[in-house]
Amino acid sequence: MVQRRYRRYGYVPVVLALAALAGCGGSGGGARDTAAHATASAHATTPTRATSWWRPKSGVSWQWQLSGKIDTSVKASVYDVDMFETPKATVTALHRQGRKVICYVSAGSVEEGRPDYASFPKSVIGKKLDGWPKERWLDVRKIDVLQKIWANRLDRCKAKGFDGVEPDNVDAYQNDSGFPLTAKQQLAFDRMLASVAHQKGLAVGLKNDLDQIPSLVKDFDFAVNEQCAEYKECATLKPFINAGKPVFHAEYNLPLSKFCPESKRLRLSSIKKTLDLTAKRQTCP
Repeated sequence: MVQRRYRRYGYVPVVLALAALAGCGGSGGGARDTAAHATASAHATTPTRATSWWRPKSGVSWQWQLSGKIDTSVKASVYDVDMFETPKATVTALHRQGRKVICYVSAGSVEEGRPDYASFPKSVIGKKLDGWPKERWLDVRKIDVLQKIWANRLDRCKAKGFDGVEPDNVDAYQNDSGFPLTAKQQLAFDRMLASVAHQKGLAVGLKNDLDQIPSLVKDFDFAVNEQCAEYKECATLKPFINAGKPVFHAEYNLPLSKFCPESKRLRLSSIKKTLDLTAKRQTCP
């Protein structure tokens, strides 16, 4: 599978030419894997499970900004911003305006420069992400190790007042991660991410990973997608819409006229963004 994730905090991607490549592939689709679900449940801790969390509805508007000072004047009901770089005061200011706020954080990879980088054992760190020299895949089979780090990150997210979380890079099994990962192992990891987020009282979104949507739509509260219109994949996100859950969708290269009609028909929450994910944003008319 071609990795199509362009934005990053603090440095520019080496291979922007990835935008010219199409691809999805992989083997994660199909019926819900109950064995993998049981594995994830066995690993997830439950003592302080929250009784409720934010459940966004399909069609809600959104803003996605992962670089630059957050522009709180954008007219969107939901903001998706970097968890480490966004101060609590910004989250509070958005809440005062009636906005919900999602914290972006990579879950399937580790990034140099993040404040908790040293907490990742070398044994779980794999190959570099294609185009991202300061970021490496994680061995998602090591759920016990990674769950502790994930829980700590969510505590930080919760302490800042965020309502939900966008865990990125949850498709290591479809990439050259350095580990012999399977779809079943990825499902167990992804369900752990969702379970712990819900324990913390946070909504959680499934990022890209289209092949596993049928197996994971019940575990996640929303989806985040890049370029499904450009790669003619948007229809695969219908299970989220059918479940009343929003699909936060962004395009980079297509004009609004090329994707808005389908977005409206599918009821996606679609915007056009620049690759660096600054505050600039275009919405469907």
